Amino acid sequence: MTWFHTSVSGFAFTACFFLAASVLRGVSTHRDAAAPDSFIGFDSVPDKVADGSVVRVRYQCSRPCQLAVEVVLSTLRKTDLVVFRRKWISSTPQTLRVQQVLLRLPPSVSHHHRRRFHGSAADTQNVTLQAWLDYLTKGSEIGSVAGIHKVQRVVRLSLWPGTAPAGCPSWSAQLAAWLTSNDRIHQCPYESDVVDLLKFPLASTGEHFGVVRRFRPFISGTLERVRLRAVTEPSTAFSVWIYLLKWCQKKHCGIIHHVDEEHLFDSVLMQLSETGDIIIQARLTTGEDEAFRTHLMLPLWKWIRLDCYILDSKVLLNVTWDAKSHRFEYVFRNSIHFDDTDGYFVIGGGRYMPGFAGYFGPFKYYRLGTDEIRNQLHPMSTAQELDRAHMACQETRTFAKAFLHQVAESRRLSPTNEAVCSNDLLRRWGQFDNREPTCTQTWSVETQQIHNMLFRVLQGVEEIIQREHLSMKNIRSILFELTVGAVFLVEGKQIKIPSESMVLLQASSCFGNHRASLLLATIYLSGLGHPADREKGHAYSLIGAAGDDRFALMHAGFKHAHGLDGFPQDLDVAYGYYSNVGSQSSTDRSRMHEHKQYTPHFIYLGNEDDLNSLTDESSDVFQYLQYQAERGDLESQRRLGTMLYWGQNGVSKDIASAVKWFERSAMQMKDPEAVYDYSILLMKGQGVKRNYTQGFQLLKKAAAMGSINALNGLGWYHGIVLKDHRNAAKYFEQAALNGSDDGMFNLGIYHLTGENPDKPWKNETAAFKQFLNASRFGHAAASVEVAWYLSTGSLRGVSRDVERAVTLLQNVCKQNGHLGFMMREALQAHLQGAWEEALVKYILAAETGLALAQSNAAHLCEELGVGYDCRWRYRNHSILNSDPHPSTLLEIGDYYYYSSAGTRGNSLSLAEQAVSMYSRAALAGSPQGMFNLAILAQKGHVLPRSVLDFFNASRGDGVEAVMEKILNRCAEIEDDEAVTPCSAALLGLQMGRAWRSVTQSRAQLLLAYAAIVSMFVFVVVVSLQGCLERSGRASAPRRRTPSVSQADRADDPGRAAGNSWLTVNERWRLSQAGDLAVTLSGACLTAFWTTLLYHLLRQTIPSTATQ
Repeated sequence: MTWFHTSVSGFAFTACFFLAASVLRGVSTHRDAAAPDSFIGFDSVPDKVADGSVVRVRYQCSRPCQLAVEVVLSTLRKTDLVVFRRKWISSTPQTLRVQQVLLRLPPSVSHHHRRRFHGSAADTQNVTLQAWLDYLTKGSEIGSVAGIHKVQRVVRLSLWPGTAPAGCPSWSAQLAAWLTSNDRIHQCPYESDVVDLLKFPLASTGEHFGVVRRFRPFISGTLERVRLRAVTEPSTAFSVWIYLLKWCQKKHCGIIHHVDEEHLFDSVLMQLSETGDIIIQARLTTGEDEAFRTHLMLPLWKWIRLDCYILDSKVLLNVTWDAKSHRFEYVFRNSIHFDDTDGYFVIGGGRYMPGFAGYFGPFKYYRLGTDEIRNQLHPMSTAQELDRAHMACQETRTFAKAFLHQVAESRRLSPTNEAVCSNDLLRRWGQFDNREPTCTQTWSVETQQIHNMLFRVLQGVEEIIQREHLSMKNIRSILFELTVGAVFLVEGKQIKIPSESMVLLQASSCFGNHRASLLLATIYLSGLGHPADREKGHAYSLIGAAGDDRFALMHAGFKHAHGLDGFPQDLDVAYGYYSNVGSQSSTDRSRMHEHKQYTPHFIYLGNEDDLNSLTDESSDVFQYLQYQAERGDLESQRRLGTMLYWGQNGVSKDIASAVKWFERSAMQMKDPEAVYDYSILLMKGQGVKRNYTQGFQLLKKAAAMGSINALNGLGWYHGIVLKDHRNAAKYFEQAALNGSDDGMFNLGIYHLTGENPDKPWKNETAAFKQFLNASRFGHAAASVEVAWYLSTGSLRGVSRDVERAVTLLQNVCKQNGHLGFMMREALQAHLQGAWEEALVKYILAAETGLALAQSNAAHLCEELGVGYDCRWRYRNHSILNSDPHPSTLLEIGDYYYYSSAGTRGNSLSLAEQAVSMYSRAALAGSPQGMFNLAILAQKGHVLPRSVLDFFNASRGDGVEAVMEKILNRCAEIEDDEAVTPCSAALLGLQMGRAWRSVTQSRAQLLLAYAAIVSMFVFVVVVSLQGCLERSGRASAPRRRTPSVSQADRADDPGRAAGNSWLTVNERWRLSQAGDLAVTLSGACLTAFWTTLLYHLLRQTIPSTATQ
């Protein structure tokens, strides 16, 4: 057989499988289209969908099935919102039926107010009616086999008829109640004048950070008339529990204060003095301010209840602790002016007043007054657990101080030292003698027995304590470091935490190491290696937050932002915690070069590419960079200086070496940013001796060379060093106009303070605009300022938006240098093989709400095999962030998707959650997420509008059109040199479409069938020719045997070929016929594949051209 036959054979066999599959698919498609067994569709749909509309659904089931009709709102959120769903079961197969469905929509949907729902804008754009059908097999649901949806015309909700019922709650509250209640009858809730300002304890650090609360007029006309009448004749009451850790460190500390729209203190202010007295201040109807002071020193470490009644011009104050009450009464000269809707209230510290160090307990506010305040402290509450923890800490600190005092007096406290009260039997027996005891220590035997574990650890480091004169601050760090590496012991598939580790963590927390407090809180809340105890977990969370620890504050903010682990969801409280860390992060950025801070470097442990990108001083990449820098390469010098200065890519910080490379790159005078970097180091004296003169000269050169940052630097130099505010403002304005975020922020400060001589007045609106612009570039200090305005709503023209304020501060906190340092330590521990220590440190970072740390903690839990709870706790926490790792989204999406297949009641909701997870992964650029979305779209699932917009698709596009757009985008970002799932799926989709185009013509369909027959003919002929060739080769030796006579050959011509059963002529004719059949088959196949290729190119070329 010739080489031509061989090539044609390979070609035919390669195409046979694809062609047969396409034929079967085409035949199946034609058969389904011709006689569908199951069908569902809309028989009639109104032009506009409203409450009470009726739709008619026509359907037919081939066997018992479940059907449903849904109304979906398209919102600005990433997933669509199902506001109506009606299900029914059809038990009559093979019968065409029509079902009439009455749509009952929430009243809040029909009468829409532009409010917030679940924290996101819910401005509805359109509605989608969709119907679906599921088969029932033995009482269980199986995946959707038929589905159809119809997109209605866009209807603005504000144009819908009717008005909202008067005196009813907001759209968001109504819709939430509608979705969670089986009662669809519209009811207005009871409106109360009693407000729980705090239900859960609040930690206060004694700084300018607290909880902002605003009050709106009553919805009820009757209550609002009473409130307005009480503005000049008030009748109101407050009741709050407080727990003092320290007395006020300033002249006055805020318990609660009221700030009006003019940024002035209004009624009522309750403050704490530095001597422990309470001061109450009020504004009178005459416009004057008046205050009185209670001469009563409040105790520390006790829960104190303050009840304040305001009646016209009289104030009654009851102070209670240890079941004892102290009553104070004061009458002001005139009636008190009290309007709680004017401005905002602050619990604890605010911008204009610091708070106290301690805790707030339950806080109740009676807007229209009360005869009796009911505000009890539950005996089993977190508040009581806080008190127990602090009492235990006082004993621990007393014991440790006594130990350190003994060591300071050079008395070695070894077990054999007579100065130590031993607890053995002989010593107890000897107590009956008349001899004087030799024990000189200041603690009792019982105390030593209680703190036995701590005592033994302190004995172990006694020599170090004595030699280095360690204080309590040093001891707490030693205890924490001793514990971190061994706190989690992996035994089998469980985490075990030794009791000794818990004791040392509690001691470290008592001594002021609040990373230990956070770790204890995590252990008690999660139950990792220790029985869960939610009250203790809450207590240690609050202890860490009150200790002003960045991680503990972020932890509390994250829990309150999402309502996790028993923390109530409260964005105002979350803002209070995050604002503290945001302010610290802004300050930390100016000291980022310090060794305890690192720029967060995001390495996902489950991604080999991330791990391979790491480098260090001994790596080839670093050595090559250093080699290039030594040769004078400017970019290498700058890059090397940056890596050493900030500690990037796994390189340790080396400020001195970094400054050397910054100087060498700057002195080339080629790169303005290099000149600027070195000039700032000179002016700030970081890593080099401060030199204002040289720094200023380099700064001017950098600005002249075009550095925008240098313009801001010149403004800083003129304003801070030269006190030339006029020129400083000009430089800041130039920098801001050219896109410098620092310039925008500094210009905003000048607007806010009015220090610009050319514009000597305060302009908060102009300042806010500059802060807002800078925050969009990620400027930390500007974000903190914008968040304050958004949380208070105190600037005219700026609506209150606490959710946005929290989001801004979360982004700032995630860039904190101390968090970056913890992430770096965790990564180093992982690279060194200390996975248990790495897990502890990743968990500490994960509890702050950092998505990458949560993903890495979950990854380590899985690698260590320590159980389901640990892994899924942090995966579930991770997806609450705006930027979770795509792999986490995919894994949770898989969980929802495969769970939906075996769940009867809520299979659709689980599938929708899977779509949501895959959608978020796809929007984050994950090819796997895009591939999964394409598969779900093929199976009839409706994709969110935001996803369709991302792929330039719409609800009007067919399923294959949506799939093609998704797979095209996926294939673009995958590896072009490999056959990827997306590219293979895209090819299959296009091949299927091309095949359907071929089968639309009878002639082309006939050609396809002929091609299939040709392949069978080809196979048969080639096989027959092979047999003939083998038989011919087998007969060749017999022809070389001794010859017979001429007469014999003449008598039997059929034996001319030896013993073969075919003559030569017959074989020749059969060979010619086979060649002809192969030629015709090849021609037929060539014609078919040419036709198929033509249709395939028609499908692919236009889509490529449009992109």
